[in-house]
Amino acid sequence: MRAMASSTYSTSGERLLLREITHRINNEFASAIQVVSFTAAKSPDGNVKAALAGVMEQLHNYARVHHALQMPASNDDIDASAYLRELCRSISRSKLQHRNIELVLVECAFRMSSDRCWLMGMIVAELITNAVRHAFDPRGGVIRIECRASGEFIECRVSDNGSASTADVRPGSGLKIIQALARDLGADFQFNLGEGGSQSVLVIPIEPDRCDEPISARRTGDKMMHVS
Repeated sequence: MRAMASSTYSTSGERLLLREITHRINNEFASAIQVVSFTAAKSPDGNVKAALAGVMEQLHNYARVHHALQMPASNDDIDASAYLRELCRSISRSKLQHRNIELVLVECAFRMSSDRCWLMGMIVAELITNAVRHAFDPRGGVIRIECRASGEFIECRVSDNGSASTADVRPGSGLKIIQALARDLGADFQFNLGEGGSQSVLVIPIEPDRCDEPISARRTGDKMMHVS
């Protein structure tokens, strides 16, 4: 699904196929939750019921992430900060809390078309996933997401205080997907790795007609920082 979204996602045939895939995944989540629920109901063991209740809750959390990342049905103007808040809450509950990783979201109010917001959300989700996979040891840590409005652009920073070294992190499929999604947004993407963790900076035009503006004109002051 991510690979399809990173290509020419706007054609009607691909959108129809993506909706069909999304519909099937939603049905699979519902079926899995139903099976676990029936099994819990039939078990006379309280410990089994409690364990299966935990499984159902985790499946619900994963389903919420999938729902937040599914392709929008229309391209309306939406509250992008509320969208990111719900996405981060779903990811935290499904992937981070049990690994002792805290997710901090620093918000700013802004609106964006639902299609562009969807692509931004997929980038943020992929950056969080990459940090979870590569940045932290069993002690956990903090992932910080900060969005700032700067004129007609949004600057989104995703940073962590992980302990991964440059030898451990190499460009992989995750970063390639992020770069492809950023190109679709007409966004400037930077990834920097230092001793104190990693930092990704995404500068996104709020409106698609600003995508052709030179990247150098999008940066103001010292907002674009590199991790040393």
